Amino acid sequence: FLEEQLDPCNCLGIQRFADTHSLKTLFTKCKTFALQNFEDVAQHEEFLELGKDELIDYICSDELVISKEEMVFEAVMHWVYRAVESRRSVLQEILTHVRLPLLHPNYFVQTVEVDQLIQNSPECYQLLHEARRYHVLGNEMMSPRTRPRRSTGYSEVIIVVGGCERVGGFNLPYTECYDPMTGEWKSLAKLPEFTKSEYAVCALRNDILVSGGRINSRDVWIYNSQLNIWIRVASLNKGRWRHKMAVLFGKVYVVGGYDGQNRLSSVECYDSFSNRWTEVASLKEAVSSPAVTSCVGKLFVIGGGPDDNTCSDKVQSYDPDTNSWLLRATIPIAKRCITAVSLNNLIYVAGGLTKAIYCYDPVEDYWMHVQNTFSRQENCGMSVCNGKIYILGGRRENGEATDTILCYDPATSIITGVTAMPRPVSYHGCVTIHRYNDKKNF
Repeated sequence: FLEEQLDPCNCLGIQRFADTHSLKTLFTKCKTFALQNFEDVAQHEEFLELGKDELIDYICSDELVISKEEMVFEAVMHWVYRAVESRRSVLQEILTHVRLPLLHPNYFVQTVEVDQLIQNSPECYQLLHEARRYHVLGNEMMSPRTRPRRSTGYSEVIIVVGGCERVGGFNLPYTECYDPMTGEWKSLAKLPEFTKSEYAVCALRNDILVSGGRINSRDVWIYNSQLNIWIRVASLNKGRWRHKMAVLFGKVYVVGGYDGQNRLSSVECYDSFSNRWTEVASLKEAVSSPAVTSCVGKLFVIGGGPDDNTCSDKVQSYDPDTNSWLLRATIPIAKRCITAVSLNNLIYVAGGLTKAIYCYDPVEDYWMHVQNTFSRQENCGMSVCNGKIYILGGRRENGEATDTILCYDPATSIITGVTAMPRPVSYHGCVTIHRYNDKKNF
């Protein structure tokens, strides 16, 4: 009977009744109803009488159905102001579960930052700082608060760019979008000038850069994710392939590579606002096919090949403030054709025809072996999505590409095989961006 009476003004009261009387099915029905009708529920008296933990339980849920994150912020502030003297002490704890970085920048400046209660709560400043950094740096900065709620139509997706199926095989022009939550693949605008191979790929804010490629290309393209088009931008100063790219503080770094004769120590930095590449300090050791990622405000270049026959175990760290490189603790195995990502201030490395996944702590400067993949591969794609690390494709020992996707969760150290890629691929790029899907998944 009570299930049929649910509406936005009474569902929280009925949920509390169900909880008191251990009516699990009714409790779940009420909670689901409230999550799915949150914007209406938040307008009613029962919502303002929720306890702190009950409120947090709702707003931290990925199942919360809202049109935009601003609705969550307004509901939370309405709740706080209802009993401001007793509730102001929990403001920071509650705002931790509001995805402030995903608020529209105008709304953030005009509504959030000027709120008197927030201004008088220094403990909230770190959350405001994180949101501001996200507005400037985009997806370079990941936290639980930068993950979109699926009901808004946005989701974190992995974009796979190009690559080839086998050694000496044709290079694929495809740009494809993989949503790990649904397992769905979607084709995007094809790569221009796709005859090149062994180029470098990275994400900048919510767009994607592709630079260089065989043989000695200086070309740089940006994929505009909003418009689904590729745009040519300023060329590299030095053509290269088998190099890598990473983003640090909103600037793109192109690192090392090969010019057909020599390994390169050259490093270039791209400023998207001026559309210019400038040379910065050279690597201590010239390498091709290293793993490159940014972490804790530095750029890390791991391993790679200093010549045709040897592999490096060096870890080279770049400080943009001093424009200088330092050598850090060496990786346990000397490898090339490896890939790196950073998550929660740690760096994870895979590939190099080894099964091992290694983790590096740049603050403590030490390496540890954390997990094994199911087979040896190199030149695989790696990307962090929804707080987990995905390893996509790569080349096996026999030179053939693979279509496998592995998901590694550092929180549990569990690695699982998930859906296959549309085709086997290696030497591809993998990045994570936010993408709007007209077909909302909830």
